[in-house]
Amino acid sequence: MKQKDKIRIVKRADSFRIQPWRRWFQLGFLLLTIWIGVEFTFFVRQISEGRISFAGRPPGVEAFLPISALMSLKYWIVTGIFNTIHPASLVLLLIFLTIALLLKKGFCSWICPFGLLSEFLADIHRRIFDRQISLPRWLDYPLRSLKYLLLLFFLWAVFFQMDATALKKFIYSPYNRVADIKMLYFFTHMSEMTFWVLAVLVGLSMAIPYFWCRYLCPYGALLGAISWLSPFKVRRNIPTCIDCEKCTQVCPSNISVHRARAVVSDECHVCLKCIDACPVQDTLYLATPVRKRILPRKAYALGVAVIFTVGVLAAKFTGFWQNSIPEREYIYHMQHLDDPQYYHNRGQVPDYDDSGMQTESGNPHTPGINHEPIMKTPAGGRPAAKNP
Repeated sequence: MKQKDKIRIVKRADSFRIQPWRRWFQLGFLLLTIWIGVEFTFFVRQISEGRISFAGRPPGVEAFLPISALMSLKYWIVTGIFNTIHPASLVLLLIFLTIALLLKKGFCSWICPFGLLSEFLADIHRRIFDRQISLPRWLDYPLRSLKYLLLLFFLWAVFFQMDATALKKFIYSPYNRVADIKMLYFFTHMSEMTFWVLAVLVGLSMAIPYFWCRYLCPYGALLGAISWLSPFKVRRNIPTCIDCEKCTQVCPSNISVHRARAVVSDECHVCLKCIDACPVQDTLYLATPVRKRILPRKAYALGVAVIFTVGVLAAKFTGFWQNSIPEREYIYHMQHLDDPQYYHNRGQVPDYDDSGMQTESGNPHTPGINHEPIMKTPAGGRPAAKNP
């Protein structure tokens, strides 16, 4: 049947587009991320001055501690202990894995602020070149394997190289206790090398759209692997397809949607641009293998929001959201942040005395920390700390 004949017998798709909704969704999470960053910056500034923070520490900052979350996941599996050093990091990891398992790789194009940044840089790319330039397949496929190699390295290091004892030593170490602060300082006290590495990544993402997401992000690789198990996939109704290829043209992941019966690629992050672009009713849709179980685009957005919200609220109500490190302890850590025990070498932490370290029972004491009232900061100097 010719394309002209197909057009006569199919119905035109409605004018609804999910992309404006998705953009507001992304912007909402971006504002949330910025708010968390600002609040955490105030928290660190105040405890560095020896003062109790008026705003407190936002647990959401732990979303930027994926390695700590991975270690906490294995520690939970092998010991049954949901540690309270960075509990929100594990909660958020479980939420994002759940989204990937049920709704594919939606985290990347609906929640992740780096995904939004990548889209912004891709828009600049298209304005410069008037189209999206892609690498040839002989180079694209090997580069795509890099993020999986990085993921395999982290999985091997955590799940095969570290037993429960090694995990506990790292999780409860002085270094991991301040990993969120060190992460903040990575950006606010940026070295020249760090600046140029980030600048190169931004430049590559502008020259080659989605460079970080497509080739280097191990978090995306993990979610992509899990998304293969998701029952929901973008599916194509072949009898009504008019082969216009608009779906493939708008796909940011360069997937040949117009040729697929079902999009199973791990690169699909369910942005739903292909469904928006399809001009024929019920030709592209998000559904399970059973044709009748179609998930409308609005329902997909609602599903992502519900899973995220319910996961966070459940963690708050069950006490697995806020960490158990008291602010007085944070003040002590800030005063000793340059000591050797606050560094690590390729995942190895120096030996430290854990006889008084916070344990699963909730003992909030740390060796060397003076738990008397905080001493006032001398004029023009840092807060004084008594010798233990």
